[in-house]
Amino acid sequence: MASVPSLVAGMARSRRARGERTHSITAWLFLLPFMAVFVVFTLIPVVGSLSMSLTDMRATDLRNPFSVDVVGLENYLSLLVDATFQRSLLNTLVFVVIGVPATMLVGFVLAVVLDSVIRRGRNVFRALFYAPVVTNVVSVALIWQYAFNSEGTVNEVLATLGFAGPNWLGDTSLAMPVVILLGVWRNFGTAMLLFLAGLQAVPDDVREAASLDGAGPLRRLVSITLPLLMPTTLLVSVLLSVFFLQVFDEPYLLTNGGPLGSTRSLALYTYDQFGFGNISTSSAASFVLLVIVVAVSLVQFRMLRSRT
Repeated sequence: MASVPSLVAGMARSRRARGERTHSITAWLFLLPFMAVFVVFTLIPVVGSLSMSLTDMRATDLRNPFSVDVVGLENYLSLLVDATFQRSLLNTLVFVVIGVPATMLVGFVLAVVLDSVIRRGRNVFRALFYAPVVTNVVSVALIWQYAFNSEGTVNEVLATLGFAGPNWLGDTSLAMPVVILLGVWRNFGTAMLLFLAGLQAVPDDVREAASLDGAGPLRRLVSITLPLLMPTTLLVSVLLSVFFLQVFDEPYLLTNGGPLGSTRSLALYTYDQFGFGNISTSSAASFVLLVIVVAVSLVQFRMLRSRT
């Protein structure tokens, strides 16, 4: 026969177990709406898109989607020898290699100016610099199209200086810089805000100690501020890399990928293939883009993690 203390301990364990089960059920009930939305709008479309990338599905097969043939990795192998895909991949790499450092540089310089130079009206300047991030991209693209038209504002300014302006958006070598410039303009506000938050988290006593040791502004920036900003730099670089790898709005609205595909990105290539009815090719291209985004993000984390 069990003793009274052991019975009391057993009842306590039973109540604790019932409480844990109740908490677990309550937690799953709170998670249920999110899980339902995630499964319906994310998991099922991703699995469906992956399945379609392994078939020869076209738009004409939508009426009988289960009648398509499974072709395995044929769509992925076809992409590797597709000249249009190769050009789109090269354009996307150019977007990333030029756009990410340029955006980070502009954002960092503005953050340093707001943190160290501008004392009065700092919130006003912060709002002005951040305005491009929340501005409607369609309206902005229309303004940029007019400004960089052969008879637009930019060429009118150049004409007053005695220079003949080129056809910016119609030249295969000039359209890309204009598209990248729009991407930088849309994103430097986000980089500035994150760098400004990182700068304001740097302890003042560390800077004051460096000043007492005779370190000048440039030495404090290089030896103290930049090392302490490495976590912020990692975050900004990953966010901007993901954006420029998936860049779509800027080339679509400004040039529609032209002239001669000189500004077509991977995201725009995927969109075009879907529009042409090549659903399987479009799905395969989207997963290639996903793999590239994940690979670039992992490389950045590995390169910068040791310095954070």
